[in-house]
Amino acid sequence: MNWPGTLLGGRPQCREDLRLHLRSRSAQELWLVIVDASASTRRHRALTDAKGLLAQLLDDAYRQRARMALLTASGQSPKWQVQGLKAAKSLMGWLDQLGAGGGTPLLAALSEAAQWLAARRKRYPTEQQRLLVMTDGRLKEIVALPALDCTGLLIDIERGPIRLGRARELAQRLYLDYRHIDSF
Repeated sequence: MNWPGTLLGGRPQCREDLRLHLRSRSAQELWLVIVDASASTRRHRALTDAKGLLAQLLDDAYRQRARMALLTASGQSPKWQVQGLKAAKSLMGWLDQLGAGGGTPLLAALSEAAQWLAARRKRYPTEQQRLLVMTDGRLKEIVALPALDCTGLLIDIERGPIRLGRARELAQRLYLDYRHIDSF
C-alpha cells in the first residue's frame, strides 16, 4: 500500500481512492510539499517528527518516479528548494539541513504555490498535482487565502499542552483534508 500517495490524494472514501505501489504510470504526478519551518515548529519536537514523515514521503516519491516541488516557509519569505524535478536521493541532504527559525511566511508560500501550480497546469495539462502542507497553523491571521485548485492534505504538526487548532481551520478554508501528525 502506498500510504503517502493515498493521503496526498485526500482522505480515502472508497476502495478506488487507495493507491498501490506501481512500477509505471500513464499520467505523471507532481507532489508539491510546503513545509512550515518557522520558529514555532521547533517546540515539542514538531519539526523533527515532520522530518521523519517527509523522509518517508521523499523515498516514496523516488520509488514512484514522481516529480517534486518543495517550498519552505521560514524567515521573511518562502524559499523554493526544488521545482518540478524528479525525486532524487539528493533531496535527503536538504531534509537533513532543514531547520526552524524566523517568522511564518506560510500565506506568502501558499500564494506563490498557487501561481506556480496554475502556470504548471497550463504547461502540463495531464499532470496529476497533489499538495501536502505541513504546518502548526500558528499564524497571526488567516486571511486572503489563494485558490489552489489541487487535491491535498494538511498535516498539523502542532504539539504541546496548549494547542490553538488553527491548522484545522486553515485546512478547511483551503479545501484540503486534515490530519494531525500523531495519527500517522
